[in-house]
Amino acid sequence: MSQTQELNVAIIGLRVIGRTLAINLTKGFRTVMLASRDYTAAQNLANELGKFAQPKEISAAVKEADIIVLAIWFDAVGEFLQQYATQLKGKIIIDSSNPIAPDPKGGFIKIIGETESAGQINASLLPKGAKLAKAFGTLGAASLAQASGQTPEQAVLFYATDDHSIQPAIEELIIDAGFEPLYVGGLDQSIRLEVFGDLHEFGALGKTVHLEEAKEKLLNPDLAK
Repeated sequence: MSQTQELNVAIIGLRVIGRTLAINLTKGFRTVMLASRDYTAAQNLANELGKFAQPKEISAAVKEADIIVLAIWFDAVGEFLQQYATQLKGKIIIDSSNPIAPDPKGGFIKIIGETESAGQINASLLPKGAKLAKAFGTLGAASLAQASGQTPEQAVLFYATDDHSIQPAIEELIIDAGFEPLYVGGLDQSIRLEVFGDLHEFGALGKTVHLEEAKEKLLNPDLAK
C-alpha cells in the first residue's frame, strides 16, 4: 500500500455520482467512509458494498477523513465549506460539482456566469489550510460506472488543482476508481471540466476518451468540438 492509499477517504453525498464512485473505489479495494444527511442510506450502501465501506455521520466523516469527496450539488458546497470550516485545515477537498439546474425542456442550464466555474467559486470559499481539487465530475453517472476498469486501456478522468503537493493523492484515488488520471492545470481550468466544457462528457467532449486522445484534446480544445 502506498502512502497516499493510507489516507482516509470520505464521500459526502450518496446520490448517483457519490454512490457510483463508492462502488468503483470499493471494487478497487479502497476503503471509503460513506456519509449523507440520511444516515440510513449510508448504512444501506455500506452493507451492500461490504468490508471496504464504512457508514458515518457527516461530522464524523469530516473529522476522520484526510480526503473528502463532495458529491453534492454545487449550491450545497459553499454551505458545507462554511459549516465545517474549522475542521478542514490540512484536508484535501475534491469538488465534483457542476453549476447546473434542470431546464423546462428536460436538459440543463448553467446557473452561474458563462465564464465562471464552480471550481473557482468554491476555491474562493475554501477555508484557510484546506486544499482543493476538481475531479470526478467530468462524466455522467452511467459512464462513471461503465467506463471504470476498462481494459486493455483505461478511460481518462481529468482533474485540476492549484496545489501540486496533493496531485499524487488525487491520482491514486482516480486510479483506484478504475481510471487513468490526467492533470489539466490549475483551478482556472475548472470550466473545461464542468458541464458544457470542452473536456466534459456533456460538453464538447461528448464521450469517454483514452489517454492519447485525451492529451490531444487537452492541448487542442478545438479538437473536442
